[in-house]
Amino acid sequence: MEKSGGDTDSKSAQDLTAVVQTLLQQMQDKFQTMSDQIIGRIDEMSTRIDDLEKNIADLMTQAGVEEGEGGESKPKEEESS
Repeated sequence: MEKSGGDTDSKSAQDLTAVVQTLLQQMQDKFQTMSDQIIGRIDEMSTRIDDLEKNIADLMTQAGVEEGEGGESKPKEEESS
């Protein structure tokens, strides 16, 4: 008994749909993995920038420099007695 052409076309369409769904799921998984990696790197970079800012502030304090308005540095004024 031979299958009719309609059954073959229906099976092919189902197979194609399954392949496309699998590919889309794989792409979504890869994008999610990449997104997680990017967010992790941004968080790490943020932590490193915070540490760098703290270190710079510590160095400025040790050097006797105050941060002025607008982020500009100026020598710490000596108090006169």
